[in-house]
Amino acid sequence: MLSTATLVLAGFVVLFGGLVKGTVGFGYAIASTALLAVFLSPSTAVVLLIVPMLVANVSLVRELDRAEVARCLERFWPYVLSAMVGTAVGMVLLEFVRTALLTPALGAFTLAYVAVKQPWLVLPGEAAVARYCFRRGTAVKVALGLVSGVIFGLSNVAVQVVAYLDSLDLDRSTFVGVLAMILVGVSGLRVGLAWTLGLYDGGNLLLYSVGLSVPGLVGVTLGGRLRHVTSERTQLAAVLLLLSVIGVRLLAAGLGVL
Repeated sequence: MLSTATLVLAGFVVLFGGLVKGTVGFGYAIASTALLAVFLSPSTAVVLLIVPMLVANVSLVRELDRAEVARCLERFWPYVLSAMVGTAVGMVLLEFVRTALLTPALGAFTLAYVAVKQPWLVLPGEAAVARYCFRRGTAVKVALGLVSGVIFGLSNVAVQVVAYLDSLDLDRSTFVGVLAMILVGVSGLRVGLAWTLGLYDGGNLLLYSVGLSVPGLVGVTLGGRLRHVTSERTQLAAVLLLLSVIGVRLLAAGLGVL
């Protein structure tokens, strides 16, 4: 059971995560998960964000018609299917990975997310990674899907999914379609897995997770309005700076207890 004070604080954290997503278009899960992991165990933080993530991304499905869904499935089913398998593996590992290991890992994922999303510097080897790893073949889709799913299942970090789709230069409807299938489909799978694996603590965390989806949606709405009164450069810089501080804090705290 979580205390009332903890739940209120968690609500503000998820509200902030939604605000980030609504303002800059990404970062909901990583911002909320990283902040929750400051005062909750990383595994609890990951589980609490499953339903809010699902609810926040359902709107993506509304932009698709049946023909687009069929085209997306035909082209990307190896990636989607392997991502689901990888996510299941990640969820199983979540039950066994010690907090002492997951805390610095979440910090490292957060800092990696910042490094990938920042637009000012070209990362060493970035072109080579895009050229050799983000190919269009079925084997590559399966391998990347598995890795993406394991990371997503363990940490809520989905930047690897977005990076893969970005590398393919997809048109907007296809991009939205694949992202919707992965995030909504996989998040739905995660709800069932978390329940089966007993990660919802007898149902308490599931109820909390459902409740936290409300401030998350409020944050997304407010962020959409904020987007129009601040510059994109300012928005991005502020979010990445905050995530950098959170990532360093988690990494340092985790390494300190190893």
